[in-house]
Amino acid sequence: MPELFVGLMSGTSVDAVDGALVDFTDRQPRTLGFASLPIPAALRSELLALQHSGPDELARAAAASISLTDLYAQAVARLLADAPPHCRTGIRALGAHGQTVRHRPELGYTLQLIDGARLAERTGIAVVCDFRSADVAAGGQGAPLVPAFHADAFADPARRRAILNIGGIANLSLLAPGEPVRGFDTGPGNLLLDLWCERHTGLPYDREGEWGAGGRLLPELLDSMLGEPYFALGPPKSTGRDLFHARWLQAHLGQAAHAPRDVQATLVELTARTIASACAGFRAEEIYVCGGGARNLALMSRLRALCAPAQVASTEALGASPQAVEAVAFAWLAARRIHGLPGNLPAVTGARGPRVLGALYPAPDPE
Repeated sequence: MPELFVGLMSGTSVDAVDGALVDFTDRQPRTLGFASLPIPAALRSELLALQHSGPDELARAAAASISLTDLYAQAVARLLADAPPHCRTGIRALGAHGQTVRHRPELGYTLQLIDGARLAERTGIAVVCDFRSADVAAGGQGAPLVPAFHADAFADPARRRAILNIGGIANLSLLAPGEPVRGFDTGPGNLLLDLWCERHTGLPYDREGEWGAGGRLLPELLDSMLGEPYFALGPPKSTGRDLFHARWLQAHLGQAAHAPRDVQATLVELTARTIASACAGFRAEEIYVCGGGARNLALMSRLRALCAPAQVASTEALGASPQAVEAVAFAWLAARRIHGLPGNLPAVTGARGPRVLGALYPAPDPE
């Protein structure tokens, strides 16, 4: 009997809902379909606003959760409409990450907006969500969760391999033969790049990194940003918009007048250097990149230069679409929940032990 699961992800960039239909019948996951729906501008603005304290937060968060959940349901409908006919029924469950609006594990909580019961009603499929809370309750960071999946899908018995997801935040999974899996958030990925690009060009992101590639490095600004204490912390560690936001960037810019493209080029270097430093400490031989950052040619070029002699390529080289990897990971986590298997790696998150992750909302009974 096929082991079919759906994974749904909307990340720190708050730009789209990605969905993947995955077959886990064999040892290696097989992606049968992928769909991506942009998050409408008004909903994106509200989700970004909810990253910070404001008036009537509870009601606004509830309303945004409903709108986002309905978009998740639309992504599932799109995914299944394009899937082979024999794959449109019999899906065991879908794993839905939801949209992170607060991540404060040091205070004992992390918050992702999603309405699991509503999503089950809209799709007719059992839903697994709220993946991070069990790890946080066990003293962990609740993030990153993808290293367990990366180890299962991409580890090589003979190579020191890093899997790098560059979303709004960059997170790294370190896979070496005979060694425990390691992983952590290195710091900003696309988050500050997108913020700065939108502010100065009106575009939501720097397509292929072309705008930033025309700027020059600002050494003093780079040194100031690299002084952020987070970068010197040892793992386990995770971060997000609670730390890296517009006010953080403005504090480092100060009153200095810089050409916007020069700031963008320096932000590319910040992302590249913090990633390269982590990979060098691991002695990575191969680095495979997924997420939106894999499309930023300027960033990929800097990673290749800074990480040499390690090979840097997208996960396409491993047969995995860079845009689909995180959605596939949440399908994998849903499968772990359905089978009662742990989904976290305590050595990565800092939790007291392995935990089965996620709250389960059963599929509604047929009427």
